[in-house]
Amino acid sequence: MAETPAALGATFPRDFLFGVATAAYQVEGALAEDGRGESVWDRFLREPGRVVDGSDGSVSANHYHRWREDLGIMTELGLSAYRFSVCWSRVQPTGSGAVNEAGLGFYDRLVDGLLERGIEPIATLFHSDMPAALMENGGWCARETSTRFADFAEHVARRLGDRVRSWFTIAEPYTLMRHSYVLGEHAPGFRLSTGAALPVMHHLLLGHGLATRAIRAHSNARIGLTNHSSPCRPASNAPEDRAATVLFDALRNNLVTDAVLLGRYPKELEALPDANWSAVREGDLDIIKAPIDWLGLTYFHPLTVTALKPAATPALEPFEVEVTGGAAETTMGWPIVPSGLGEVLTALRDRYGDKLPPVVITENGCSMPDQLSEDGRVDDPGRIRFLSGHLQVLTEAMRSGIRVDGYFVWSFLDHFEWELGYTKRWGIVYVDFATQQRTLKSSARWYRELIESWRSATGQV
Repeated sequence: MAETPAALGATFPRDFLFGVATAAYQVEGALAEDGRGESVWDRFLREPGRVVDGSDGSVSANHYHRWREDLGIMTELGLSAYRFSVCWSRVQPTGSGAVNEAGLGFYDRLVDGLLERGIEPIATLFHSDMPAALMENGGWCARETSTRFADFAEHVARRLGDRVRSWFTIAEPYTLMRHSYVLGEHAPGFRLSTGAALPVMHHLLLGHGLATRAIRAHSNARIGLTNHSSPCRPASNAPEDRAATVLFDALRNNLVTDAVLLGRYPKELEALPDANWSAVREGDLDIIKAPIDWLGLTYFHPLTVTALKPAATPALEPFEVEVTGGAAETTMGWPIVPSGLGEVLTALRDRYGDKLPPVVITENGCSMPDQLSEDGRVDDPGRIRFLSGHLQVLTEAMRSGIRVDGYFVWSFLDHFEWELGYTKRWGIVYVDFATQQRTLKSSARWYRELIESWRSATGQV
């Protein structure tokens, strides 16, 4: 099995994409500049106790002002692609109406800068953030948000579609529904039961389908969406734990892809208490099933599921979910289980067969205890082992016949990690948030060596 970055890089095909990924709110900063409107995260984080260190994304890695420097680092690493998200609040400050030219202009410059450096821009239109004004009608609880999102997508595609050839509409719809509308951990902080929150999922997927139409009108592009997948295992062999695992697996791994690839929702969801499907109208699933060109996959770890015992007060979820499965851990307390990536890829192939489009790994990485040494180095051998292990599993999956078109490390930069603030470091580039100085971690140098080997082996140098 290939282990060195040079040997590993040489195993990938010429048209493979090696990149990094970020999300706008987590890295951009400049929240009150150039006409950007208030976002749901701006409003959410004004509530005490929402973030463990009391921080917010007002500066973060300041990517909005330091993007040229950051693109220079990408060039130094030899990246072939950069996946970024477009902040809806910058482009349409209230979620509708006229475009804010200054806000959209930032992405104009970013895209041009990437192309000048030979790096493919890959735009994600929605990554956990939206204009706060849309909460007046309930955010994604409201069907109207789907059409507003399609309008936003149309504006962005009209401006960038002549240069951006690769798009993702929405990042991880079920993750958004669960953490933002069920568990209340992320903005807007709603706490609905899983069954009651199903309209949120339907409207997200409807927004995806409508946005796909809008993008195709302005760009001959690859279009898809991303899903956060995990192998799901029952906590015991008890029938109730096995049943709970089937239900959670349907939600986490199959809900998005069944709707988009098959035009239906998983039958396993019939077991979901108080399931509210009232948002589904005739013709909606035909819109949601609009053909996609690739499927984004986020993978970090497996999950263990336990059924909840019946209680007088119904729980938000009918199960408990824990991250388990291995000894080595990240600073998130998550195990490092590369084999799980192979499991979810195999499950996709087995479930969808020839309906499965090419897959791209849109997020894979880890948080580690990174520290800047006195001599200005950041050594992160644990992250190197993480990336190497997962890329080795990826090559095995590709040899088995699963088509994977790219791999994006999460994340490019240290950033604002939602409810965990700045207490976790995910980047392969270290950010000193006091000075904004960037430092390549040893994992970034490792990734550069892998990419150099890939370019050499495929005749690109």
